[in-house]
Amino acid sequence: MNKAQLIDAIAGDSGLTKADAKKALDAFLKVTGDALKGGDRVSLVGFGSFAVSARSARTGRNPQTGKEISIPAKKVIKFKAGSELTDSVN
Repeated sequence: MNKAQLIDAIAGDSGLTKADAKKALDAFLKVTGDALKGGDRVSLVGFGSFAVSARSARTGRNPQTGKEISIPAKKVIKFKAGSELTDSVN
């Protein structure tokens, strides 16, 4: 499902217009991104939680040449599915 299909599904299930559904989805994405940038955790009970985790620097290997390369440290976003979401998939 891509973003346009998600907007269509939200509009269909909620009774909103597609324009309002797009505004709501865009607002959710912006607020979630801003919260994660600030170091906060976003938790939606039953759905799951988004959190930022630090990945340390490490040494990797270029698969084409076999040469060792250094991979810098960075922050990554992790998602942990909630129990209701997990149960609905299984």
